[in-house]
Amino acid sequence: MPLGPLMIDCAGTALSDLERERLLHPLVGGVILFARNYESPAQLEALCARIHALREPPLPIAVDHEGGRVQRFRGGFTRLPPMGRLGEWWQRDASAALEAARGIGYVLAAELRARGVDFSFTPVLDLDWGRSNVIGDRAFHPEAEAVIQLSNALIEGLHAAGMGACGKHFPGHGWVEADSHVAIPVDERSLAEIEIDMQPYKALKLDAVMPAHVIYPQVDSRPAGFSPVWIDKLRHDCKFDGVIFSDDLSMEGASVAGDIVARANAAWNAGCDMLLVCNAPDAVGELLARWQPVLDPVRAKRIERLLPRQPAPNWTVLENDSRRRTALTAIESMIG
Repeated sequence: MPLGPLMIDCAGTALSDLERERLLHPLVGGVILFARNYESPAQLEALCARIHALREPPLPIAVDHEGGRVQRFRGGFTRLPPMGRLGEWWQRDASAALEAARGIGYVLAAELRARGVDFSFTPVLDLDWGRSNVIGDRAFHPEAEAVIQLSNALIEGLHAAGMGACGKHFPGHGWVEADSHVAIPVDERSLAEIEIDMQPYKALKLDAVMPAHVIYPQVDSRPAGFSPVWIDKLRHDCKFDGVIFSDDLSMEGASVAGDIVARANAAWNAGCDMLLVCNAPDAVGELLARWQPVLDPVRAKRIERLLPRQPAPNWTVLENDSRRRTALTAIESMIG
């Protein structure tokens, strides 16, 4: 069965009968996990194995696991620093910061993959303009060149462990003060002013991109993830051919498009390949009952490319991995 365009979540540490039924629906193409889905490494491994066994190709399993404030799995996983710490290190010693970024990317990806998770929504490519609390130290640095080099090194580490990279939040969330989880942010800058925020997307080799639930009215009246104008810029100006994820359609920043079916239509028609619906099981049920998109095999194949192509690391072997041990030393120095 081809992978569908919806990535949905589940309520707890094991699948319910209803969740298993929903994951078999042809509109579903992936699963996102949260802290509530995690109890222990062994439990996570078992949950992921059950999800992967449901379908062929297996449903990609994703998580927000950036480091700092945004790290869903804690006990049993290395505590990762916020990426802003790498930016601070960059100011003192760029070469050492790049090596640490590679190590963090490798640890992040290898540990997740060893427990069955395929993909993390990282790195954050927003510039730290000093205006956004919801981004803050999730961003590497205020300067585009530092963001490009540090995130490229992190991506090299992700790829070394067999995990793709998802840049977010295109074209940039760092300028707006409002949090799109609970508000509808508006960035009044001109396209020329926003170009600096887009530089990482033009420079980096990314496997996926997540547009921002931000409106840039000088360019389009719709949030970027609902905007064919912005999706076209990502595809053509940035020459991006990977997966485009909508940000979570249950967020307040998506409410401008209407109800959940209208939001899904807006993101799908704009050109998003996969639509996230989180923390809203009733909305998922409504979509599966009412949404009737014309499915696109090209988009389904893009999603399938997110599945790892190399075997997952064995946890026992990983504990003695020299790359991981070296990275842990750098991580400990940043966390203190």
